[in-house]
Amino acid sequence: MDRMPATLSAAAALAMPRQVLRPESLHPALWLGHQLGRHADSAVPSGFAPLDAQLPGRGWPRRALTELLLPHPGVGEIRLLAGSLVAAQQAGRLVMLFDPPVNLSAFALAALGFDVEQLLIINTRSRVIAGSDSLWALEQALKSGHVGAVLAWLPPRLRAERLRRLQLAAHAHDGPAFVLREMSAAQRPTAAPLRLALRAGGADVLAVRVLKRRGPPLEAPIKLELPPVLSEAARERVAAVAELHAATFVNLAA
Repeated sequence: MDRMPATLSAAAALAMPRQVLRPESLHPALWLGHQLGRHADSAVPSGFAPLDAQLPGRGWPRRALTELLLPHPGVGEIRLLAGSLVAAQQAGRLVMLFDPPVNLSAFALAALGFDVEQLLIINTRSRVIAGSDSLWALEQALKSGHVGAVLAWLPPRLRAERLRRLQLAAHAHDGPAFVLREMSAAQRPTAAPLRLALRAGGADVLAVRVLKRRGPPLEAPIKLELPPVLSEAARERVAAVAELHAATFVNLAA
């Protein structure tokens, strides 16, 4: 019996069907421009299906920073992140909060499912440690690899190199790491692979705009229904004010 040739002719090779290689088969950090990127580690579900559908890996990334830009504290950021933070606690992992701008309500946190007694809140701007590097503790927590989830309110006008250091430190952190910054930071580049802008979209509604992700741009904001924190009467008053602002006024003095 004749043996098959060890090599194919050039014509035979061109005639053979080509095998299509997908970028993610070469490396998980590669993707096509029209696709959402993937993560080497499984993502952490946010608890909001419309948001997860627009996030690479369908959830919050591990080993990377997620940057949230706020017009002011209290637009709904805690309620947005509560699902993933509570899940970390329920898995027996430590959740650390760095430099919240206001005193957090234990009652409200407990209503969202947090084990308040197991939360570790670090205030690096207190008088006790005044003069120390306010980002040092955050960087060390990320590098340690022993924390389940991190949420940090960063100082304003943070230099780009400091954020890059935090992103490098986050490579050792196998859970979600959220950093909250002022809205004006959107005008500056970021080392974080995921950047979202948050705005109130109504009573218990949060408008989330994806400013940066591993994938194609997203033009329209995502509207999310948040767990309510207002009473029914308070929500009715908010709705009444919104209707009043939407009314048409006639200037009789004109």
